[in-house]
Amino acid sequence: MATNQQAELLVKMTRTAWDAQNKYLMQFLESVDNQKLHNEIAPGKNTGAYLLGHLIAVSDAMLPLLGIGDKLYPDMEEPFIKSPDKSGHNFPPVTELRQRLDVVNAALNMAFDKMNADEWLGRHMAVSPEDFTKEPHRNKMNVLISRTNHMANHIGQLLLLK
Repeated sequence: MATNQQAELLVKMTRTAWDAQNKYLMQFLESVDNQKLHNEIAPGKNTGAYLLGHLIAVSDAMLPLLGIGDKLYPDMEEPFIKSPDKSGHNFPPVTELRQRLDVVNAALNMAFDKMNADEWLGRHMAVSPEDFTKEPHRNKMNVLISRTNHMANHIGQLLLLK
């Protein structure tokens, strides 16, 4: 088992990766106008607006998953997680999506800043205490790692808009 110092280092490395991906996403969004986000990343593929909404919805879903709080935008789950782009859902305007991203990131970062290594290595809310005893890798830090990789993948797709 990792010492507390090692665990703190792992948390710092994971948070640094999360923060870097968020920075890349924000830099990308600063470099494109709202109209550009309405374009498909490739013919017949997702639009930038859909991908942005998807990233917000997935990040928002981390709040209850990590035991931080309730979703801020539960209305985004159906159109951006459960449904594909072009499924007929009305999306919020891109300006509103940009604002929602800021709100979700602020809520996550405030909570992340308060969490210590023991909390990060604790179970997330989608795993029972009994299953967590058998599978301690199903922890909050693992969620952050997977969501960081997920974000990086979609940032790569969004870059195709340029």
